[in-house]
Amino acid sequence: MFTVLLIVHGLCAVALLGAITHQALAVWWPARAAGGFVTRFRGVPGAGYTNAIIVLFVLTFLLGAVIYPPYRLVVRTYLENARLWTANGSFELKEQFAAIGLGMLPFYWFVWRQPLDEALAFSRRATAAILCFIVWFGFLVGHVLNNIRGLFGQ
Repeated sequence: MFTVLLIVHGLCAVALLGAITHQALAVWWPARAAGGFVTRFRGVPGAGYTNAIIVLFVLTFLLGAVIYPPYRLVVRTYLENARLWTANGSFELKEQFAAIGLGMLPFYWFVWRQPLDEALAFSRRATAAILCFIVWFGFLVGHVLNNIRGLFGQ
C-alpha cells in the first residue's frame, strides 16, 4: 500500500510541477510572438492553472502526510545511520517549504482570481515564483531521497 501511495504522490507532484512551471514561465517570461516549443510552452494563460495548482498542491501535500510515518521509520532511520546529514536536512527543509506553500495558497488564490486585477500583477509573479521554487525543491529532494534509499539501502 505504501508503494502505491508513493507512486500516486509522485504522479500528483509531476502534474503540479508541470502546472506551476507553465504558470510561472507564462507570467515571468510571456510569449511575444509565434515561435517554437519554448514560446508555446510559456504562452499559456497563467490564470487557467490556478485552481488546478491549488487542488494538486493540497492533494500532494495530503498524500505526503499519509506516507510520512513510514518514511520517518524506514528512510530517515537509514539516512541517520548512514550519516547522510545533508540528505536528511534537505528533507526537513522540504517539509518547512511545503508548509509555507500550503499557507500561501489562500493569498495565491486571491491574487489569481478572475478577473485579474492589474494592481496585483507583481504579487501574481511573486507567488507563482515562490510556489514554483517550493514545488521544484520538494520534487527534487523527494526524488533524490527515494533513490538514495532504493539504491543504497539494505
